[in-house]
Amino acid sequence: MLSVELHAHSSLSYDGRDPVELLLEQAAAVGLDALAVTDHDEIDASLAAAEQADEYGLVGIPGMEVSSAAGHVLALGVRERVPAGLPFHETLDRIREQGGVAVVPHPFQKSRSGVMAKIGESDLAAADAIEVYNSRLLTGRGNRKARRFAERHDLPRTAGSDAHISEMVGQAVTCIDADEPTVDAVLAAIVDGRTSVEGKRTPWRISFQQAAGGAKRRVKNRIADLLE
Repeated sequence: MLSVELHAHSSLSYDGRDPVELLLEQAAAVGLDALAVTDHDEIDASLAAAEQADEYGLVGIPGMEVSSAAGHVLALGVRERVPAGLPFHETLDRIREQGGVAVVPHPFQKSRSGVMAKIGESDLAAADAIEVYNSRLLTGRGNRKARRFAERHDLPRTAGSDAHISEMVGQAVTCIDADEPTVDAVLAAIVDGRTSVEGKRTPWRISFQQAAGGAKRRVKNRIADLLE
């Protein structure tokens, strides 16, 4: 079994803080086997992390968190940027065209761009897997709804810390029964449903700090764009 972090953000995300080296260091320190850096609508840092992962004894899974027209979708295994703003099903198609796996994170959390605010159950069931445990939770209700949905539709289940600072990498992990420690084997195991999830809540104060830091960076980036 491999212990894998499938949802983490670097400083390339508008609301992330740390470079990929710190994320990789943390992943190795907490005993993970693999890490996917999934920045918002960006992929360069994830590709860099995937290249460096072996130096930390990790499998590096390239990917990103795509802002589809319906909400967020994790694109695991892609090596080219999937454009933001596409319809939900087209986003899934673009991910799969690259041999990637489409995982829907926090689908029932509207405030965090969960897709269920804009699509129906049959649409969500078209995903390759559902993130049923996201550690950035307040009540846990969204996670419970995601798990029940995945069970009802017999969909593979994943977990992710949704870390925006390096210290939170590994708060939630997907245990994957992969044939070997490679990207392709991990992706195949996810699609086959050979997964289980483990996780613990990100402390509220850290969740609030991450959210506040992201808001400050968005304002700063917006001002920079206006001044260009």
